[in-house]
Parts: sequence; structure tokens; C-alpha cells
Amino acid sequence: LQLHHSSRYSCWGWVDSELSSWAQSAPVTVSVHGVPLSGVSLSVQPPGGQVALGDLLVLSCAVATGTGPLSFFWHREGSGALLGTGPHLELHHVGDKDSGCYHCRASDGDSVAESPTLNVTVL
Repeated sequence: LQLHHSSRYSCWGWVDSELSSWAQSAPVTVSVHGVPLSGVSLSVQPPGGQVALGDLLVLSCAVATGTGPLSFFWHREGSGALLGTGPHLELHHVGDKDSGCYHCRASDGDSVAESPTLNVTVL
């Protein structure tokens, strides 16, 4: 079900009685409402957010409830740069500069919700 499915609906059917004919039901209005974003969470591989220098770090952002389509935006505290825009952020060959607190923002076009921060340590 999508937001654009909001409309008035009715159905037609064959009524088999003494005077067989087609009949139309009374119309009904269906209103589809968006669900606000909530429950934005992060997960990390390797677990615990501790990654060896030069290894791969994968952060994943998930939304518990909300109406799509969703957009994701990745940030690290202390850096104003946008790090990525998908539900996953992959950092190949991590270095010391990649340590820090990460978070993602999810947007459905109308609202924005932010995940808690997740601390990543490069060993």
C-alpha cells in the first residue's frame, strides 16, 4: 500500500435475482497515511566497533518504523563532511583518522530521525 493509493473505491457485481443485472456498491473513501520515522539504530561489523588498522569497517543504519522511500546520511562527530548516503557505510582500509563517533540520519522526505552515536576504535 502506498500513499498514492488514497482514493474513492467501489465495486461492480452481477446480481442474480428476478431481474438479473449489474449493480455498483456505494463508494468508500480510503485514506493512506504515512508513518513517522522512529527507531533509527546502528549496527557495526566487526561487532563492538573495534577494527584493526587497515581492515574493513561496515556500519548499517536501520529504521524500525516509517513510510518510505527512505534516504540515509552518514556523519562522524567532529567532521562536517557527509560520509555516505546509503543504508550501509563501508570504510575500506581504515586508518587512525577513522576512529570516532558515527551516526546516521534517516529521512522520508517529510521528517528526519537520527540514530544514537556509535563509537568506533581503530586498533
